[in-house]
Amino acid sequence: MAHTLAGRPETATQAKVLKLLRDEGPLSRVELADRLGVSRTTMASEVSRLTELGLAEGAGPAASRGGRRSTLVDLSSDVRFVGVAIGATTVSVALTDGRLTVLGQRSVDMDVRLGPEPVLARALELTHKVLAEHGVTRPAGVGVGVPGPVDFHGGMPVSPPIMPGWDGYPVRDALARELGCPVLLDNDVNVMALGEQHSGVAKAARDFLFVKIGTGIGCGIVVDGQLYRGVDGCAGDIGHIRVEEFGPTCACGNTGCLEAFFGGAALARDALAAARGGRSPALASLLAEKGENGELTGADVAAAVAMGDPYSVQMIRDGGHRVGWVLASLVSFFNPGLIVIGGRVARLGHPLLAEIRGVVYRRSLPLATGNLPVVLSEMGDDAGVVGAAALISDAIFAAP
Repeated sequence: MAHTLAGRPETATQAKVLKLLRDEGPLSRVELADRLGVSRTTMASEVSRLTELGLAEGAGPAASRGGRRSTLVDLSSDVRFVGVAIGATTVSVALTDGRLTVLGQRSVDMDVRLGPEPVLARALELTHKVLAEHGVTRPAGVGVGVPGPVDFHGGMPVSPPIMPGWDGYPVRDALARELGCPVLLDNDVNVMALGEQHSGVAKAARDFLFVKIGTGIGCGIVVDGQLYRGVDGCAGDIGHIRVEEFGPTCACGNTGCLEAFFGGAALARDALAAARGGRSPALASLLAEKGENGELTGADVAAAVAMGDPYSVQMIRDGGHRVGWVLASLVSFFNPGLIVIGGRVARLGHPLLAEIRGVVYRRSLPLATGNLPVVLSEMGDDAGVVGAAALISDAIFAAP
């Protein structure tokens, strides 16, 4: 069956109805009218217009409240969103329904440094495959996350340190032209924060920080339920906060940045040096297995930690300490209700989390940390694709 979308909400009430149905499931017209403070007559006409637009549908009778039974209203079962997560080393695409449940997903290893044309061509190829598998001719919209700063209004990356060739490339417009539907572009950390907000551990949080520790380090900031991007879209770029006056040179050109000490690239660099320098027999044996030109990754460090390798454990502690040090300042400044740690390096798990927590709780004001959970994401790679779908669904289900 082919899924196409007829329209977008035409009034603020219709937009609010769609968001309620997306986030809470089917509701009766009576409940919707009560929740949004409008008359039942108004709600009836707004719901019938949403049905005409192909955005809502009836979902059987509601529980009786005496008198005539009200009909349940639900999002149209035809609504489909696509989330595209472009990482430093992978491209993932997921198809979701209107409620952001993943229906199909595909991933491929791809180096973002190859430049926009080959990477976007691969992203489009995966998108077409996933759409074809589920009989979708045209999705309602596509959300895209990329691992660098983004001009949100222009739909393009801006001087991204780990994405050579992408500066100013019209990613949003190029994909919209190819797919014939609305597309939105944001940086991967903001997108993952939206994923956590919709489907992850941050579902009940109004004010939280999502910290991604992957190839780079970044932070998504959610204030009163809304993503905060800053004036130029680069809020939360905490990987480039300087943690030491002198230190390794970062991809951004400065020295001593947090990311240069403990992003995935830094961890791989230090692990290789430790393996070659004889400081870690565990890492040396993992490197030997990879042959002559082998490289080590954060996953190898995690494996060495699991083997009880003291050097790797110390690397994690040092990195966690630096991340905690930066987060402690943010907690005193922003006073969030929750901190979620995600990204590939976060899969180092509890040794890393324990170190970050310890520093945050020791260094922040007691009032700010009195009820501040610091937790690991449970979404893994899904945070990026679900968040990208959430990004576009927020826009499509927005008031005109």
